[in-house]
Amino acid sequence: MEADVVVVGGGAAGLTTAGALKHVGLEAVVLDKDDQVGGVWARRYERLRLHTVRPFSGLAHYPIPRRYPWYIPKNQFAGYLQEYARHFDLDVRLEWPVAKIRPEGEPAAPTWVVEGDKGAWRSRVVVVALGHYGRPTQPAWPGQETYQGRLLHSVEYRTGQEFAGRRVLVVGTGNSGSEICVDLVEQGAAFVANSVRTPPPVVPRDVLGFPVQAFGMLLTPLPPGLADRIGYAIARTAMGNLGRYGLGRPAWLPFTAHRVPIIDVGYAKALKRGQIQLRPTIGRLTPGGVVYEDGREEAFDVIVAATGFQTGLATLLEAPGLVDERGYPRFPSGRPTSYPGFYFMGYTESVRGHLYEANCDSRRLARTIAAYLQPA
Repeated sequence: MEADVVVVGGGAAGLTTAGALKHVGLEAVVLDKDDQVGGVWARRYERLRLHTVRPFSGLAHYPIPRRYPWYIPKNQFAGYLQEYARHFDLDVRLEWPVAKIRPEGEPAAPTWVVEGDKGAWRSRVVVVALGHYGRPTQPAWPGQETYQGRLLHSVEYRTGQEFAGRRVLVVGTGNSGSEICVDLVEQGAAFVANSVRTPPPVVPRDVLGFPVQAFGMLLTPLPPGLADRIGYAIARTAMGNLGRYGLGRPAWLPFTAHRVPIIDVGYAKALKRGQIQLRPTIGRLTPGGVVYEDGREEAFDVIVAATGFQTGLATLLEAPGLVDERGYPRFPSGRPTSYPGFYFMGYTESVRGHLYEANCDSRRLARTIAAYLQPA
């Protein structure tokens, strides 16, 4: 099987890439392991909404229609992705997992081979748009095999209704971990604790009626250190000193670290009310709960590991030098890499929003690929 461009991954990053390519007259084959467009979003926890606003969350050349709400629920965003694929009549091959990607032939103009259980595609260009969430990272705590409660990764979590009346520990303080804590409180968990290894920055979703995403866009052109100081001051003014409630000064700040902060959707309020209790790092598990690194022991019926993901790129790519020791791309999304015809998409993290960045990156990438594919 042959194509001019193969896009690996049919999530938002892959679809916006294919849509941007279609806009410049190029057809791409999109390979995705799911059985439906938007399937990953549809399966995420029920409370989830986009933390970015509708006007800045759409994909390239087809904005999210105004009939969608300002902050879009995850099922509706999955519907928008399906609508986007139909609008551009994208060639999305579902249930097509990819096992290996490798170059062959002349190094200056290689043919890319994309292999999976259903066969192999050959193309002049391949775009990897699989995102950050390839494989759940599940810690292996000492004593884990003795724990008699329920232990699950955040990817398995659907709703706090399942854990009403239970004592629950959420491990990790990213956006998923903090929002799961809030969902558990709202759905009637008997006790909710959050194990925090590194204090993260927390920002309100809205400030004075404006989305915090807009402030991120305004501050991005500034030097990162200055942008962080201004952003921290805005968050501190809006939310108060969370150190009084156990969440210490952030160990990193968004603009200098190029990382997304916690977008607060109720976490700070629940923390201030004592509905979420902060706990230190886990040392080991016991049959009935955990022992923290400070020696304290506590009983829990449920432990949710909101401990992140690995990209899975290191085992996928048979092309040395494309990923770093963490398995993340060494090259910016939408930019050329050390291999002709190979690109990443959807890995830009910023306070402007992942979807906004993917939109911008895909438009630039489409022009780059069009120039690359032009006859000499």
